[in-house]
Amino acid sequence: MGAKIGYYIFILPLSYLPLPVLYALTDFFFLILIAVFPYRKKVILGNIERSFPELSAKERKKLLRQFYRHFTDLLAEGVKNLTISEKELRRRFVVKNPEVMQEFFDEKRNVLLVSGHFNNWEWLITSQNFLFPHQAYGIGMPLSSQFWHKKVTSRRERFGMRVIHAKNYREKLTANPDELKAVLVLSDQSPGNSLKSYWMEFLNQPTAVLFGAEMMANELDYSVVFFATRKVKRGHYEMELEVLTTNPRSLNWGEITEAHTLALEKEIRNNPAQWLWSHRRWKREIPEDLEKLKTEQNEKFNARYR
Repeated sequence: MGAKIGYYIFILPLSYLPLPVLYALTDFFFLILIAVFPYRKKVILGNIERSFPELSAKERKKLLRQFYRHFTDLLAEGVKNLTISEKELRRRFVVKNPEVMQEFFDEKRNVLLVSGHFNNWEWLITSQNFLFPHQAYGIGMPLSSQFWHKKVTSRRERFGMRVIHAKNYREKLTANPDELKAVLVLSDQSPGNSLKSYWMEFLNQPTAVLFGAEMMANELDYSVVFFATRKVKRGHYEMELEVLTTNPRSLNWGEITEAHTLALEKEIRNNPAQWLWSHRRWKREIPEDLEKLKTEQNEKFNARYR
């Protein structure tokens, strides 16, 4: 009941306000974060320190402040995303090289769009179906609150996006083989199982990376495209596409995962405040015999896909 009241009495009415007004509200929240309630400060500073050991304590605090500014902007944009129009989304979220996706569509190729929680991923989820000619799909996990899951999913899907569960993606993506699909995957979350993850160096530390994108690409024979979302100015983003492979089954184990993870790392290094530092990205322990695990994973991958 509390979730419904909060949504209909507070959040939804706020979403109808102009974005500059929402920014004014979250500007106040930004002041609270830096002066009163430093949200996940220990987690954020720990992540930053391990990722950028060359930064001084003063520089790390400056980056923390810049992240809070970016984070509060995302909150305003996330609230606005509930009711933002297609016209306004088209004006605020622009694709620099849409011909990449058009060529895949003309060639009747399905595509896996891969990146991470960098800049405004919610606006992409909402607008993807009208940005590209392919039918848009998004891979996700349900929210803990059933009410919020239904509401957020319905808002994300209102322009044609289809949100599907990570556990039943095969059924959904193979149901209509004649439909050309573009599947959105954000692969920078901490995996649930360190033994099923791909381990590599990411931001100066051994990191468990979700292997799902690479498995999907090989299983379904999808081309893989990395996308970088860059902030042009407050409330305006530009998305650039980079083809990683048109033939995933020709690549060795780990090559796709390495490629999209390192591409994301490059974006983070260029604009570090614009990544989601507040999540516990490095909570998985490194397996005891990592080299043995990698050998076993490689052999299983080749047996299944090669």
